[in-house]
Amino acid sequence: MSMKRLFAASLALVVLAGCGPEPRRTAADFGPSGSALSLDERDPVMARVDGTLIRRSDVEREAASQAEGGESPPVAPGSEAFAAILDELIDQRLLAMEARRRGLDQAEEAQRRLALAEERILGNVLVETALADAVNEATIERIYQEQVRLIPLGEEVRARHILVDTREEAEAIRALVDAGQDFASLAVRMSQDQATRLQGGDLGYFTREGVLPAFGAVAFRTGAGETSEAFETEFGWHILHVIDRRREPPPSLETLRPNIVRFYTFDQLEGLIEGLRQQAVIERAALPEPDIMLEDEGDIGPADAGEPIVEGVEVEAGDSVADPG
Repeated sequence: MSMKRLFAASLALVVLAGCGPEPRRTAADFGPSGSALSLDERDPVMARVDGTLIRRSDVEREAASQAEGGESPPVAPGSEAFAAILDELIDQRLLAMEARRRGLDQAEEAQRRLALAEERILGNVLVETALADAVNEATIERIYQEQVRLIPLGEEVRARHILVDTREEAEAIRALVDAGQDFASLAVRMSQDQATRLQGGDLGYFTREGVLPAFGAVAFRTGAGETSEAFETEFGWHILHVIDRRREPPPSLETLRPNIVRFYTFDQLEGLIEGLRQQAVIERAALPEPDIMLEDEGDIGPADAGEPIVEGVEVEAGDSVADPG
């Protein structure tokens, strides 16, 4: 499937929350006694427009739709955003009711557009229903374990450091360490790094790539329990004491969860659409050649410039979902 087709189909996921079946009940759907809450208790009415109802879930679904698939927190009923979307839904309801009063819903163009909207809604319901059971905790855990094995993991070092202005100061502090004085106490007294001084110079765990090259080179050639010689970076002169070395831990399941869900959802959606296309008889009309007109010599129309108007990156099946790129 081409990236453009997959992207177009995946737009259904943007509005799944607004077009799918009623959500499965959770503990929030039951009262203290364990009895099921009524619909008005679970999904209270936010407005009545000439006897028709707009519920809280209607506002939440519209908010999700307006977010265009981006990660956004749910709107709170008391927020300005909630009130603004509720007003939009009231206006939309009034316009639709007036259109019906005038008989515009029976017009041919209106019927055609309503049919298209119905197709989108039914498609969304199908996608939500088909994917609801596939994207479950067991699947997420399985993909996580597979991905963790693919992630290259390096080494981490935990170290303390002391920052001063001159080589002489750094070497004098190193002599005090050699004489048996506590490195952390010396850092509190003498280090000019205000971010770590009061923690005894403790930098926590870091990778070679997470620090300055000169700092990383010294840290990763110094053994655990050892103190380095004085060395210089762009910030001044340092000595460091390596507390521990360990293998870099993999990212947690919760860190990778959004990427895993997104990756697997699109994978399942692609399979669903490909299967339906193979079963269907599809006849496509020949598309006309684009009409490119040059107004002045050297002017190139938008369809010719050699670059796509919308660019996309196709994801290969073996790509790691942990790749930040």
